[in-house]
Amino acid sequence: MRSLSGTKAKDKPADPIIVHPDVRRMLLTAKAYAEGGRALSTFCALLIDKELNHPDEKVRKDSGELVALLTPIVKAFLTDNGWISTTACQQVFGGHGFIKEWGMEQYVRDNRINMIYEGTNGVQALDLLGRKVLGNQGATLKKFGKLVAQLVEEEGVNEKMAEFINPIAMLGDQMTKFTTEIGFKGMQNPDEVGAASVDYLRVAGHLVFGYLFARMAQVALRAIAAGNTDAFYVGKLQTARFYFAKLFPETVTLMRTARAGSKVLMDTDAALN
Repeated sequence: MRSLSGTKAKDKPADPIIVHPDVRRMLLTAKAYAEGGRALSTFCALLIDKELNHPDEKVRKDSGELVALLTPIVKAFLTDNGWISTTACQQVFGGHGFIKEWGMEQYVRDNRINMIYEGTNGVQALDLLGRKVLGNQGATLKKFGKLVAQLVEEEGVNEKMAEFINPIAMLGDQMTKFTTEIGFKGMQNPDEVGAASVDYLRVAGHLVFGYLFARMAQVALRAIAAGNTDAFYVGKLQTARFYFAKLFPETVTLMRTARAGSKVLMDTDAALN
């Protein structure tokens, strides 16, 4: 078919599918989740290096605590996103996404098991919320929050960084109230933690990704301002803008569904019989 905004390849019977906004949405979703996942994995590797080798005992301790907090996010958020990404890429192929010779159907099947391998992602979510966050009254989460706050303070008056800083600043402020609310409910009824945990992990995952994408945007903007013309930095900014505009806002819905409570899940015997 042709582009909705007018023919782009006049010498061909149809335009390439890259001209369609939805195709770009699917490809950019995969790209953003892949780049965010690489950034988080690298960040955790640096923290592990500090935990094992840093000469300052406090730095070693803090690094180890942050790794413990981020581990279930790495296991669950990244594999959830891997599934989302590969199915999106399969959709780009249309009907051919199911044909073995192109290879996408194998990637989809391979990615599906990743959400089970390390203990189901639901178990990872319980580990994050029940043990790593509520288990120490949010102390480690606050340490990560300080990293976010430091970046917000550093770039809060930079207009070029506003589109990256404002979303994480807002979510960072919301996380304390959100976590406390779920924690109080869980003290009354442990099922409240189980009902909220999967949604909570994705909110936390987006906070971490948002922080890392903001840092990547910071580096890219500084490189461009210094005269670097490498398209890599322009592409990084475009990916970050897509992430904050189209993927990060999922947190609004997730916080609402997490707050829906356990009753709509547990008081359902008639529905499940």
